[in-house]
Amino acid sequence: MSDADSFIDEVTEEVRRDRMYLLLRRWGWVGVVAVVAIVGGAAFNEYRKARDASQAEALGDAILSALAENGSDERATSLQAVEAQSAGGDAVLNMLLSAAQVESGSEQEAVNSLNAIATQGDLPEIYRAIASFKALLLQTETLPVADRRQQFEALAVPGAPLRLLAEEQLALIDVAEGNTQAALDRLQALRQDAEASVDIQQRATQLIIALGGEPAPVAAQQG
Repeated sequence: MSDADSFIDEVTEEVRRDRMYLLLRRWGWVGVVAVVAIVGGAAFNEYRKARDASQAEALGDAILSALAENGSDERATSLQAVEAQSAGGDAVLNMLLSAAQVESGSEQEAVNSLNAIATQGDLPEIYRAIASFKALLLQTETLPVADRRQQFEALAVPGAPLRLLAEEQLALIDVAEGNTQAALDRLQALRQDAEASVDIQQRATQLIIALGGEPAPVAAQQG
């Protein structure tokens, strides 16, 4: 290699280094920001996990302490003082609170606690359905029959998680209204439903017999 070629290579390498330094000065902050974002994101994720675990533990301790009260009134009062930091924790708390309120004779307050869960839109449907169902059962003697029927029908739509239990309650409403044939038809359909549990089928059978009907043979289920 001649001296001229060696000189040209050195100059070319120097130019490359200068360009590299220029790029680093101009865009190096992007890499720094990216590293900070990655490290910061990981740190925040760990902080959030630790915070959620701490909140869940604190909620559990507070609930256990409230449930340790001897009297139902005291349990209800203690549960009302507990604060949940998440939608799920709030739902669990209101479920337990409603049970304590029922035990203390405060059924309307229990209904209010359950309805608070039923209207909590960020909860899974199953929790809201359970709360609605329990609230309706508590209002058997106080809520007009037409209103109860309408709300149980909403819980009995195809695909609803408590559809069969709601159908069972609708059959009982038919009986209460003296519409025996409608009750029998609904109960027979319950017995034939592929999703009906053994317990539901047995209860439907017993009620059909009590109403003077004859349980139809259950069709073999294909599986």
